[in-house]
Amino acid sequence: MEFLHQLGTLDFWKTLLDGFGDLGPLAPIALAMVESFFPPLPLIAIVALNVAAHGGFLGFAYSWIGVLLGGTLMFLFWRRVVKRFFWKVASRSEKLEKAQRWVSRLDVASLFMLSVLPFAPSSFMHFAFGISDFDEKRYLITMLLGKGAMVAMMALFGQSIVSSLKNPVYLILAVVLWGGMYWASKQFCKKHDI
Repeated sequence: MEFLHQLGTLDFWKTLLDGFGDLGPLAPIALAMVESFFPPLPLIAIVALNVAAHGGFLGFAYSWIGVLLGGTLMFLFWRRVVKRFFWKVASRSEKLEKAQRWVSRLDVASLFMLSVLPFAPSSFMHFAFGISDFDEKRYLITMLLGKGAMVAMMALFGQSIVSSLKNPVYLILAVVLWGGMYWASKQFCKKHDI
């Protein structure tokens, strides 16, 4: 239980990042990537940490690459391994059929919006689209663009945390922006029955 509490502290991530300092960009990319495999990790804290440690542009780039690699690996795992080898057994599940019906109702614009919203369940998205018949290339390109916009907003938030040490107005603006994004995420998820 104590370990889970430590995962939520900025000091834990800063110490972890400092420990991997000799690996260059591999550490921040790997941190952002791990969030795709273990969704409870706070991606916003990882992006903010990457921005604080590497600056606005590199922090954004490392985080975006990590999120894309992790999301792509999870999607391809569900699509190429689970769907190919276990689908005959798994397709009998009511939950899997429900996930496929949900995907069939979404278009590319809705998928993009879902990718942009930071509080939408991305691990469920990779799973649902991975086991569906949704076009693989369209999913990956839409995710690339949507997650880029989401990570850019998170990087701005991370930059505002650094800037708030000099001027607290940036932190207030960032909190208002994230409050709005949280509300929009909840409304979108409610509309699309997620």
